[in-house]
Amino acid sequence: MSTPTEPSRRLASGGEPGTLRDIDKLLRLMTKYEASDLHLKVGNPPIMRVKGKIRFFDAADFEGDTLEKMLQDILTPGQRATFAAGTDLDFAYSIPKVGRYRVNAFRQRGSVSMAIRRVSTEIPSFEELHLKVSAMNRLASLRQGLVIVTGVTGSGKSTTLAALIEVINSTRRCHIITIEDPIEYLYRDKKAFINQREVGIDVPSFHDALKSVVRQDPDVILIGEMRDRETFETALTAAETGHLVFGTLHSSTVSQTIGRLIDMFPSDRERALRQALAFNLRGIVCQKILPSMKEGVGVVPVQEILICTPTVQKLIAEANDKQLESIVRGGREDGMQDFNRGLMDLVAGGLITEKVALEASHNAEQLTMNLKGIFLGDDRKGIVK
Repeated sequence: MSTPTEPSRRLASGGEPGTLRDIDKLLRLMTKYEASDLHLKVGNPPIMRVKGKIRFFDAADFEGDTLEKMLQDILTPGQRATFAAGTDLDFAYSIPKVGRYRVNAFRQRGSVSMAIRRVSTEIPSFEELHLKVSAMNRLASLRQGLVIVTGVTGSGKSTTLAALIEVINSTRRCHIITIEDPIEYLYRDKKAFINQREVGIDVPSFHDALKSVVRQDPDVILIGEMRDRETFETALTAAETGHLVFGTLHSSTVSQTIGRLIDMFPSDRERALRQALAFNLRGIVCQKILPSMKEGVGVVPVQEILICTPTVQKLIAEANDKQLESIVRGGREDGMQDFNRGLMDLVAGGLITEKVALEASHNAEQLTMNLKGIFLGDDRKGIVK
């Protein structure tokens, strides 16, 4: 029988194929295989994502009425009516002593599909995630300002934010409020106390949650996604009024992130926005997820990190975003790094292959030289003697 660590094989179903028509059974198997996600789709057997890789169960394909019944069995009457009206559903589902799950139900080609995420209560440390520990500790120690974590869907933004929040939770007496869609990690109060609000369950939207968040006496605010101008503007205002705000954005690099924020606003507001960013932005962390070569490590993040020094603030205020790239490359002493430096560190640590690093690099030619020990210009400043 196959195991989940063998990419070309299927997952054992743990019984007859028919037993996988019970959604609780499938969710228990998620825990068994340490899967992050479960996908249920008509015409396929159950599919899990294990250590970043897709695995199919050795089971019969789902038929349409089977998945429909599985979904209806776990919905409330109100949720059934919403789904019947053609709206996608996001909801939480729990099995006592087993786990909590986030379910997204939708229709494709006229049939029901479900994407289910396992919500973890065990939050990994910076070291366990192979993040740049010194920079992450620096960001977690902040008392005020805006920190943005960026990357495409599935790049580990939520996990990095959870690790940052957990460090604050463990080291500081404060009030933390998170606004998430969905909640992916459950926190236990330690030195801090935490209120987690889930969009669609506890509050209708990010905007509604943000309208009242500063009246709830927070010290730290986490905004799961800054989707629009209104959300970002509220986040920036909260940072200006003395709060530490963490948020996410879908962008790939530091300079692209600044551009995305500026593009949210009319051109006549750019100067004022840049001044606000120069005063309140504390850092940008851009991430990608890469397959690891190290046994027992499925995937690792590579990070590009900007720390807002006085030079960075001046460049942002003066709209000199392109120059930020060289500042990031040469700012290792300030906790910064570009993607190539991050890739080099992962290669040196035996976490990824040179081939993976070169494929992931925005500047593979420069990385090829760096891997051979050749550094030019600002790259020299990033060398650790």
